[in-house]
Amino acid sequence: MPDSKKNSLLDELVEALRCLPSVGPRSAQRMAFHLLQHDRHGAAKLSTVLSDALNNIHHCEQCNNFTEALICDLCSSTSRDNSVLCVVESPADLLMMEHTLAYKGMYFVLMGKISPLDGIGPQEIGLPRLIKRVEQSAIQEIIIATNFTAEGEATSHAIHEILKPFNIKISRIARGVPVGGELEYVDSGTLAQAIIERREAQF
Repeated sequence: MPDSKKNSLLDELVEALRCLPSVGPRSAQRMAFHLLQHDRHGAAKLSTVLSDALNNIHHCEQCNNFTEALICDLCSSTSRDNSVLCVVESPADLLMMEHTLAYKGMYFVLMGKISPLDGIGPQEIGLPRLIKRVEQSAIQEIIIATNFTAEGEATSHAIHEILKPFNIKISRIARGVPVGGELEYVDSGTLAQAIIERREAQF
């Protein structure tokens, strides 16, 4: 008799697909069946590209965003204002900032947010690297562009407290962004106005 305790490859594929956000058991099963039944070529390409991405994409040494090079294109650009640094939670937030066409400075991507309930504190996100970035550059202003969620506000407060000793201007994007909203889902016009009307952070 076959070993009923051993997962089949199909079971393992379904379980692997569940690592994607908002994908439950039924959705993962549908994806697995689709790839195997209708798009094996696409599945093979996905497997190859995903493997290449995992092996070759890493964090930029300056801004902590994803890149294939040691320094990403934004950090290498000579047309950016390197006296201003915008701190965001994720690469998706950085892309939204770029889509506004209202910001021409540099970035730092935290790759997370402070969430005590999940055991995520300043050391678990990119704050130590942010401090190092500020120490090694001639930054005159930090723009905090974390989300207006409870976790985003806690992260903003932590950044302000950590960077206060550096005696540089610290501003927070204006609340043109809806309270409770996330930058990834805010329209470009609203986000552009929030950047333009940013103010010095006060806690």
